[in-house]
Amino acid sequence: MDKVAEITFVEDMAFEVEVNNHKFIIDADESVGGKDRGPRPKPLTLASLGGCTGMDVISILKKMRVKPDYFNVVVSAEMTQEHPKYYNKIKIVYEFRGEDLPLPKLEKAINLSQDRYCGVTAMLIKVAEITHEIKILK
Repeated sequence: MDKVAEITFVEDMAFEVEVNNHKFIIDADESVGGKDRGPRPKPLTLASLGGCTGMDVISILKKMRVKPDYFNVVVSAEMTQEHPKYYNKIKIVYEFRGEDLPLPKLEKAINLSQDRYCGVTAMLIKVAEITHEIKILK
């Protein structure tokens, strides 16, 4: 197995994470002994999903010669109420702004990401319902 992430205890509830030679702190909320010095682990899963599919979409759109002036991915989720708590519903909103943004090409890029290329989606779809929406911003 390739080592991808190393998580080292710092103090209280804080850990230093090293991924691909990049370091950051994850921490817990003060209500459970943390000091809010970094993001929580579960929301980082949502960030990973947004980054994975976002990179796919931009890469595919470049091949289609579609260049949005603005592109943003917003990922929100609902969590189960019982332990272990996990995301069981996830919604991805793809926001675009720009000239000449053909909706069929945007849809195709997103569907290719979701159905074929995004490995994070492939993992999460096993435990969560994942939906998406496209917004063209003015």
